[in-house]
Amino acid sequence: MKHHVNPMRRQPVAKWIVAGSALLGLSLPVQAMDLLQVYQAAQVQDDTLQAARAKAAADRERLPQARAQMLPNLSASLSRTQNQLESTTPNALGKDQTTNTDYPSSNKTVSLRQPLYRPQLVAQYRQARAQVDDAEAALALEEQNLAVRVSVAYFEALLTYDQLALLQAQQVAYTTQLDAARKTFEAGSGIRTDIDEAQASLDMNLAQELEARQNVAYTLQRLQSMTRAPIDKLATLNVDKLELLAPQPDNLEDWNVRAEQSSPQIQSLKAQVEIARQEVNKAKSGHQPTLDAVAQWQRSESESVTNTSNRYTNRSVSLQLNIPLFGGGYVNATVRQALASLERAEHTLEAGRHDLRLRVHKEFRSVTENIPRIKALEQALRSADQLVLSSRKSFQAGSRTVIDIHNAEQQRVKVLRDLAQARYMYLISKLTLLALVGSADMDAVVALNSVLQN
Repeated sequence: MKHHVNPMRRQPVAKWIVAGSALLGLSLPVQAMDLLQVYQAAQVQDDTLQAARAKAAADRERLPQARAQMLPNLSASLSRTQNQLESTTPNALGKDQTTNTDYPSSNKTVSLRQPLYRPQLVAQYRQARAQVDDAEAALALEEQNLAVRVSVAYFEALLTYDQLALLQAQQVAYTTQLDAARKTFEAGSGIRTDIDEAQASLDMNLAQELEARQNVAYTLQRLQSMTRAPIDKLATLNVDKLELLAPQPDNLEDWNVRAEQSSPQIQSLKAQVEIARQEVNKAKSGHQPTLDAVAQWQRSESESVTNTSNRYTNRSVSLQLNIPLFGGGYVNATVRQALASLERAEHTLEAGRHDLRLRVHKEFRSVTENIPRIKALEQALRSADQLVLSSRKSFQAGSRTVIDIHNAEQQRVKVLRDLAQARYMYLISKLTLLALVGSADMDAVVALNSVLQN
């Protein structure tokens, strides 16, 4: 494999990694895709979100369906029949005489039925309304999840870019160390171990670079699966724009209260409890009577055998009362089943509340604790830079070996990697915390996107 080394990569690694992977920016075009563009494309193309939207659209139709059951029902029927009548009677001579008569008959009926008292329909309507609430909450939850999924995939892709850039910068350092070790050895003041150490580190670096390139390709593929568009380059983090701010409000209990009130997950679970409660009411209505008002107009022609030209018109208005007496225990069984389902929904809601509080606590702590960690790593990076510089000068003075420089470089690379990861985790945790309270909207993504640069 041919490795092209950009001359700018010979500068100290800290200068470009702290500045938001400026080295990565060298390989990115001016029109690199940023987080907001990826998110907007995913809103249109992501299959998981599209499925949630389709499900919500389907569930919304439950409400007009339930409402229709409570409204008047008007029906009409029309029938026309060709009758063929054969009659046999004895005549005066005692012989049977057969007579065939053909005549048409018709029937026209218009019926209007209005439910007056049907407890099951009322419970069914309330249940449909809760099902629509559940569908809307589930859609809102998936929209929150999309913002988090896109952000996690995006920053993971940036992290893989950073790791690849670190390895490429290390490759330059190892090559320089190997060359210096060989020259020192040839001059008679070095040892063979320095050459072997530098060569082994360079060989390992090449293997790690191959893996890093695979990780870059994989993370880009994840983003492409959400956007259905080719993505080759990404906008990188601009550390100068990154403000390390604590969550507002800076109080965990306030976030728990906000999550209880606004979390789509909790809203969905509450709706599911209401659905189960109305299922109990539907089951209990099996013991209750129903009352309908019925108005009917009917016209019949030629319905009489003896007189085929008769015409009858019947108009009726009635009340129909249906009282269930015994159903073999079916209603009692459905009530017990519905009560068990209601208990399950209530326990699921409580479990969801506890789980939400734990996740809010986790993300809140992640944001607040990453702030001092990032600052500590930034100080550690300055110290690591100074150690590398001192080791190189000491090597030139003959008081340090190539291995000492190698160890200092390794320590600095580890700090750089941890610092980049801590910054991305801080950003992801901020958005995830907002998602838990139902606020990971377009404005939140725009704010997150403001710390990126092409």
